Amino acid sequence: MSAGEDPVVEEVAFDVLAGNPTEQELAVVVSVLSSLPAVQPEQPNPPSYWSNRAAMMRRTIHPGPGAWRASAFPHPS
Repeated sequence: MSAGEDPVVEEVAFDVLAGNPTEQELAVVVSVLSSLPAVQPEQPNPPSYWSNRAAMMRRTIHPGPGAWRASAFPHPS
């Protein structure tokens, strides 16, 4: 590369929005950013059945034959 040629950049990692940084300052920023570990987003655990408040609610009791028995026993799923 001769003195008059600019390096070809295929992908822009960041833009300088304000100021006029020198090449050394940009090199420091690039080295700091490249030394940071890649952060992986944490996948939240699915809620437990035990923490599901809707499961604690009693189901609707429908009047009719055997309704009194159905009110005391859990509904088969």
